[in-house]
Amino acid sequence: MEAIRLTLALGDYDHTRDLAHGLVKAEGIDLVHLNLPVEEIFFRFIKFREWDVSEMSFAKYAALRSQDDGSIVALPVFPSRAFRLSSIYVRPDGKLRSPADLRGARVGLPEWAQTAAIYTRGYLAHELGIPLASIDWIQAGVNDPGRAEKVALMLPEGLRLQPAPTRSLNDLLLGGEIDAMLSARPPAALADGRIVRLVPEYRGAEEAYYRKTGVFPIMHVVALRREVLDAYPWAAMNLFKAFEEAKRRSVARLSDITASHAPLAWMDDYVARMRALFGDDPFPYGIAPNRRTLDAFLQFAHEQGVCHRRLAPEELFPPQVQAGYRV
Repeated sequence: MEAIRLTLALGDYDHTRDLAHGLVKAEGIDLVHLNLPVEEIFFRFIKFREWDVSEMSFAKYAALRSQDDGSIVALPVFPSRAFRLSSIYVRPDGKLRSPADLRGARVGLPEWAQTAAIYTRGYLAHELGIPLASIDWIQAGVNDPGRAEKVALMLPEGLRLQPAPTRSLNDLLLGGEIDAMLSARPPAALADGRIVRLVPEYRGAEEAYYRKTGVFPIMHVVALRREVLDAYPWAAMNLFKAFEEAKRRSVARLSDITASHAPLAWMDDYVARMRALFGDDPFPYGIAPNRRTLDAFLQFAHEQGVCHRRLAPEELFPPQVQAGYRV
């Protein structure tokens, strides 16, 4: 059988590199890799479906699925994961000293439907008991004005969200017009110390959150245009297996003590520490090993009006990659 050619837009990750560069092959598929900034990838795929397979915001995808938009279908492949207590920013001379102080504050974010912000708001609501309606929310671009929501929202009653299309969050925070901001991408003034993290020692707090909840936040998924899956239903599992193999090679490479595969010291020790915390596969794909994270996110997204109904994890992914197989 002649291989089908598919375009793939994906950020530059070590754990996907071997697939993107052709060192790992998805059986029957010839991939043409496009390496673009993730915000551009999301915008162009959501708006115009410019390629066949795409990295995609988990929140945007879940929002579309909750509105019965089946034009794209995700694989349970998660190229980006990150804890997000590190993504709360304040002024060093401001009044906020801990996340508990966000109650009653003015807080900016780049999009209400940004995946990172959903997890952070879920932490505020579920771990700290802060009603999200007690906060005045402002939506604006991080360092440049003009950013807007990309999916339709169904905000809870009483929640206040005000767009600021002519301002940036960086400038609003520096000017004292907001007290804090939540953002996956840091504000420019973090570099010179005019803006700082609200939780400077975030790693300990994030590890404690994981040990308590089992939630390792998923930021991005890999999605296909529905036409691709309908024409080639075998492509989903073949792509999933290839992404798994690329990740396995990445972890093995970074665990190698005979050579430096990244320009960092003690990388093998760090991988061992991650395995001690997360298990043998520190970055798992699939539904079963991620059910706690998927369930928590879908709960947060529905409560916050990003998802229009409460989804189950199985509704997100095609049956081809849910059944699995044994040899």
